[in-house]
Amino acid sequence: MITDGTTHDVKVSPDLISTLDLKETKVVCADKGYDSEPLREQIRKTGTKANIPKKTNSQSNNDHMDWYLYKIRHLVENMFCRLKQFRGIATRYDKLKRNYQSSVALACIFLWLPL
Repeated sequence: MITDGTTHDVKVSPDLISTLDLKETKVVCADKGYDSEPLREQIRKTGTKANIPKKTNSQSNNDHMDWYLYKIRHLVENMFCRLKQFRGIATRYDKLKRNYQSSVALACIFLWLPL
């Protein structure tokens, strides 16, 4: 799902969650930017555990967190950092969505092919 750069991810994440098949997924990990009770409830309705830490200004604690899973989330973050090494992707030179998707796909092929 590609959105404009000014829209916060938590606003479009319910649409993304509704399009995913989470029947076999046990846990959805996200960072503090996705700390939203409606999003947590939507994830719970699919039978999946939401592993999202509370923001520091929240009144509740993080007893629900599986910190091991949260720490290995960095593998996904590292992949996004590697994608951003491609200047055309980081600065989004492409005007059309299909061209940008193709650039991201080509960069992913380039990064994953040596594996």
